[in-house]
Amino acid sequence: MLAALFRLVLPFCLAGATLLAVAVSPQAQTFQTAAGQAVLMDVETGAILFDLNGDKPVAPASLAKLMTAEIVFRDLASGRLKLEDEFITSENAWRRGGAPAGGSAMFLVPNSRVKISDLLQGLIIASGNDAAISLAEGLAGSEEAFARVMNERARELGLTKSSFRNATGWNDPEQRVTMRDMVRLADHIIRTYPEPYKLFSQREMLWNRVKQQNRNPLLTMDMGADGLKTGFLEEPGYSLVGSAVQNGQRLVVAMSGLKTARDRQIEAKKLIDWGFRSFEVKTLIDKGVEVGEAQVFGGERSGVALLTKSEVRLPLPRGAIERMSARIVYRGPVAAPIVAGTEVGKLEVMRGGTKVLEVPLVTGATVERGTLQQRAWDSAFELGRSLLRNGFRSKPPKSEPAP
Repeated sequence: MLAALFRLVLPFCLAGATLLAVAVSPQAQTFQTAAGQAVLMDVETGAILFDLNGDKPVAPASLAKLMTAEIVFRDLASGRLKLEDEFITSENAWRRGGAPAGGSAMFLVPNSRVKISDLLQGLIIASGNDAAISLAEGLAGSEEAFARVMNERARELGLTKSSFRNATGWNDPEQRVTMRDMVRLADHIIRTYPEPYKLFSQREMLWNRVKQQNRNPLLTMDMGADGLKTGFLEEPGYSLVGSAVQNGQRLVVAMSGLKTARDRQIEAKKLIDWGFRSFEVKTLIDKGVEVGEAQVFGGERSGVALLTKSEVRLPLPRGAIERMSARIVYRGPVAAPIVAGTEVGKLEVMRGGTKVLEVPLVTGATVERGTLQQRAWDSAFELGRSLLRNGFRSKPPKSEPAP
């Protein structure tokens, strides 16, 4: 069966109309940043508010530690790990990630036993490379084996354009992430692990008689920031994934390619402030509204209504009008029998050529299997359409004279 795709224009605050038009002021559409790559996302809706080279692969630096943290959070949530469990600090973790290495560290001592709770603080607050390696070795036996776990988890989370080679973010030519994947990862962490996520807002930590401040500059800027992580390598420059909440709205930013730490701080704050100032979340379509119909194969009827599974909410430029469109995508025809409420497709809301939102669609009624005659007719129809389609595809190209 082929993926069926219908384009429609959806109504703003009116079900069943064919146009979504909301005003857009020029200033709400434009934002300039010194970052090489930047993505801003509204967490409630998943809508992308700003995208500059968001799919360009770059070295993650310490942003890779977000994936390390996610795997630890997952194992804690599943019960595989407990915060009181201890890992032994290997000489490798101390030498490559601790004080002798000269990078960011929580200053672990070789052969010491350290609780998971302390290692997480070292990973998130101090950005300790020794903490990252200790967690990787404790969970997977080696950092190389842990990197395989990172990549498996990345695929599960839909981070299709990112690839990990170590737990720390140290430079590796095959270790790359995109800023779009980083906002997705941050969104997942915030939604899935609300309690462990609070570590990202902790301002400081004390370990081995050394007090360290959280490296996230947004936490001190009175803007509702509560996470996540900074990074730096010579190649990508300064990077950051951050999140802030104002008036119940949460935004997540990911950016890379800044020249200085000061630039990173200024540009991240500017982009988040712009997002809060320029957009407000509005309901475009209510839950349970019929937006189209899916073709049915072998059923008592030839089609079934498609309803929105949830409200269609989208951040829209304040006090403006913007023309948008949406399309229904499903794999069909859908085979009968079909139970009402079955998720069979999705509604993709488009701003120009960019998909900004995706909402599940469910069937609005139960469709029983049709009679033998109805099923035979549907089979014949599908066969004829398939032959017609394949015939067009196999048509030889026109011959042209040689140059």
